[in-house]
Amino acid sequence: MEVPQLPVEIITYILSFLQMPDRKEASLVCRHWYIACQDYRFQKNLTYKFPASSACLDVIRGLAGRPCCGVAISHLDSSGLSKTILRQVALHLGPRLESISLPWGSITESSFMALVPQLTALRALDLSGLDSLFMSGTFLSKEESRREVRVALGKLGELDLSNLRYLSDLTFNRLTACAPQLCRLSLAGCHIAFEFDPYRGAPAGCDSSALLSLRNLLRFLGEQAHTLRSLNLGRTGITPEALKSLVRVEGLSLEELSLPGCKDLTDSAIAAVCQYQPGLKTLDLSSCTELSDKAVLAIASSLKDIRSLYLRRTWRITDQGLSKLMELKGLQTLDLSGCSNITGIEMIKGLSSPQAQAKLVSLSLRSCTYMRDSAVFSLAQLLGPGLRELDLTSCLYLTDLSVRGIATFLPGLLVLRLGWCKEVTDWGLLGMVEPTEECQPERGEADKGPKFSRTFGNMGFFSPPQPPAFEEKPRLVTAEELGRLGEREGASLRALRGLQELDLSACSKLTDSSITQVVQFPDLRRLSLSLLSEISDRSLLSVSQHCRGLTSLSLSHCPGLSDQGLAGAAPHLQRLQHLQLACCDGLSDRSLTVLARHCRRLRTLDVSMCKKITMAGVEHLQAQLPFLENVHSRFVGGADLCFTL
Repeated sequence: MEVPQLPVEIITYILSFLQMPDRKEASLVCRHWYIACQDYRFQKNLTYKFPASSACLDVIRGLAGRPCCGVAISHLDSSGLSKTILRQVALHLGPRLESISLPWGSITESSFMALVPQLTALRALDLSGLDSLFMSGTFLSKEESRREVRVALGKLGELDLSNLRYLSDLTFNRLTACAPQLCRLSLAGCHIAFEFDPYRGAPAGCDSSALLSLRNLLRFLGEQAHTLRSLNLGRTGITPEALKSLVRVEGLSLEELSLPGCKDLTDSAIAAVCQYQPGLKTLDLSSCTELSDKAVLAIASSLKDIRSLYLRRTWRITDQGLSKLMELKGLQTLDLSGCSNITGIEMIKGLSSPQAQAKLVSLSLRSCTYMRDSAVFSLAQLLGPGLRELDLTSCLYLTDLSVRGIATFLPGLLVLRLGWCKEVTDWGLLGMVEPTEECQPERGEADKGPKFSRTFGNMGFFSPPQPPAFEEKPRLVTAEELGRLGEREGASLRALRGLQELDLSACSKLTDSSITQVVQFPDLRRLSLSLLSEISDRSLLSVSQHCRGLTSLSLSHCPGLSDQGLAGAAPHLQRLQHLQLACCDGLSDRSLTVLARHCRRLRTLDVSMCKKITMAGVEHLQAQLPFLENVHSRFVGGADLCFTL
C-alpha cells in the first residue's frame, strides 16, 4: 500500500523551522521536499557568490528559473570570458536581479553598459574597488549611455563606491544622477578632498575631473536629503569641520552613519552629529582614536533611538558614560572591543539602576584586559536570556567563574567567543569546582619548606623556587568526576543548547576531558579549537559526531591530531566549507585524500607548515574539489622557513 504524501504546504511549514543548511540537506531527500524548499519565503534576499570562470556559466543559466535574487561575481577582468559572463547575467537574470556586486574587478565601460541597462529591477549595486571604470574619467560621459543607465537604476536604493582611487566629482555626479532614489551610499576608503585641492593648492570646488570634493558632496546631500538614510565615510580624511557641515545639510535625516578609521574626528564633531542627526539608529565610530568619554555622554544624552553603537579600538574611552548608555531603551548592539580602559563597573551600575532600559542582544568586550570575573558574572546576571552574542576574546584574566556565570545566566547565547582566555580550564566548561588544597589532606601534610629559628623566622627568599606558570599543568578530571557531570549540567557550558558559534582558541588548559563532554551542540556552525595542545583525536571524533552541521572548523596548531582521527571525523563533516589545519604535524597526504572523498563542499583550506603534507597532495585535492577557492599551503613538506625567506 502506497503511503500518502503530505501536501507541499504542510512540508513547507515544517521546513520553515529549520535553518538554511538543514533545509538545503532536506531538499535532497526527494523531489517533493525539493519543491517545498523552493517556496518563495525561503528565496528572499538570497545572494549567489561565485568567481568568474567557465563553470559559472551553467550556474547562471540554472538561476534563470528562480525568483528575484542577487549575485556577487569576483575575479572579473577585461577578458572575453568575463564579457561573456556579464552578457549571460544580463540575458538570463536581468529583469529579476535585485542586487549585483562586482568587487575589485577590472571590467571595461563597454562590458558595464552591456549589463546594467538590462537590470531593470536592481535595488543594490556594488562597484567597490572597481577602478577600471573610473580611471579614464570618461565613465558615462555620453548622454545616450546616461539615459540607458538612468532607466535601469531609477529604483536603485543602495550604491557602494568604496575604495575607489579615481572617483571624481564628474564621474560621481554622472552615476548618482542616474539613481535619484538612493537610500544608502558608501564612500569608505575613497580619496575625498575635504579641505584643499592638492593639485591647485586652493579650496576644492565642484565638478573636478581629478578628485571628489567636499563641496560636491554637500551639493549631492542637499539634492538627495529627502531619500538618503545611510552614509559611510569610513577610512577617509574627513575633518571635524567637514563632518559638522555634512550633518547640518538642510532636510538630511540619517538613520545610519559609519565613520570607522576617521582618526581626526573630535568630541565636538560627534556632539554636532548628535545634535543635528538625533534620529540615528546605527553609529560606527570604530578606531576614531581622538574621541573620549565626552563623545559617549553626547551619544547617551541625544541619540535616544540608537540601536547599534560600535566603539571598537577607541582606546581613550573609559567606564565614564557607559552607565548612561544603559538608559537607552533601543540599544541592542554595543561593541567596545579594544577599549582597554573598560572594567565593566559602570555598565553594571547602569543596568542595576531603575532607569535601565537597554536590552542588549550583542555585546563585545574583546581585548578589554581590565575585565574580571566579578564584572562578567554580574553582567551575565543582569543581561539574562536576551543576550545572543558575547565576545570576551583576549580578556586574559577571566577564569572558570566567568564561564559558570555565562552557562547559568545566558541560556539564549548563539555566539560565544572565549579565545585566549588562558585561565579557563576543563572544570569551568564542565561546570564543576576544581578540588583545592584544602580538600586534599595529603597535600596539607606535605613539607611546607624550610623552617628557621625565631631569630630569623621563615625568610621568603629561602623558599625553594616555584616552577614558572607556563610549566604548570592543570589537574586532569577523573572518570568518577565526569560521571557526576550529569547531575550538575545547569552550570556546564553544555546548557547553551542553541549555540551556533564557539571560539576556544588558545585556551591552553583545556583537554579532551571537557571538549568531548561539552562541545555537543547540534546547531553549531563555527568552531575554533586552535592552539589547544592537549587535545587529541578523541576531541575531533566527538565534535564530528555531535556537531554535524559545522561549516567552519579551526584546528591549527593542534599537534595531537593524526590521519586516523581525521579519517574517522570527515564522514560526519560533509557540510564543512572552511577548515584550518596549519601546523598540524601529525597530518599527511592521507588526510587530504579523506577530505577530497567526504568534504566535497570545502571552499577554503589552510595546511600551511604541515611537515608531512606535500604540494603534490595539495594539487591532487584541488583537482578533486570543485568549490575549493583558496588553499593556503605555505611551507608544506617540512620546508625550511628561514631558508625560504
